[in-house]
Amino acid sequence: MFTGIVEERGRVESCTQQGDVLRVRIGAGATLAGLAVGGSIAVNGCCLTAVHVDGSGFACELTAETLARTAFDERLQPGVPVNLERPMRADGRFDGHLVQGHVDGIGRVRDLRRLGESAELAVEPPGALEPYLVLKGSVAVDGVSLTVAGLGPGVFTVALIPYTLERTNLGVARPGDRVNLEADVIAKYVERLLGARSS
Repeated sequence: MFTGIVEERGRVESCTQQGDVLRVRIGAGATLAGLAVGGSIAVNGCCLTAVHVDGSGFACELTAETLARTAFDERLQPGVPVNLERPMRADGRFDGHLVQGHVDGIGRVRDLRRLGESAELAVEPPGALEPYLVLKGSVAVDGVSLTVAGLGPGVFTVALIPYTLERTNLGVARPGDRVNLEADVIAKYVERLLGARSS
């Protein structure tokens, strides 16, 4: 379980195809503390397993299934920044919102509009995710916990404060970029419960 509070912006160092698995090496610093081989880490909002850890980064292995369900297939290139978060500690402070690290769909950036020091990010979600997006509700975009500030047909917007622009990869988002989206888990459980009750 994660919170969507990005701890660090890491950087892809290498991608190597090994049979049917893509091994990705990510340079990192602060998020290495306490990260052990076999431990979980959210990379752009997707929960991955660290298969190698050293003093300057870690490696993960991605299957074809992971690549098909995330925006990684287009964006895992050396030098690309990625959002990193370690799992939430049971005795830790809970900020953000409940994020499972299970990508629900892939969105596409429509626009990043600068508003002085802040910005507004417009994202086109897949149709299946639209019912879970509510005004002032939570959504994770590339693993960043954000509040839906606006809703329109086929698009939602979120406000980005200067801290978020500086500390996450959303500050360099460009129109057309694909992003990992995770809807609020509470909304998904409510839909499931209501569906079971009406059947």
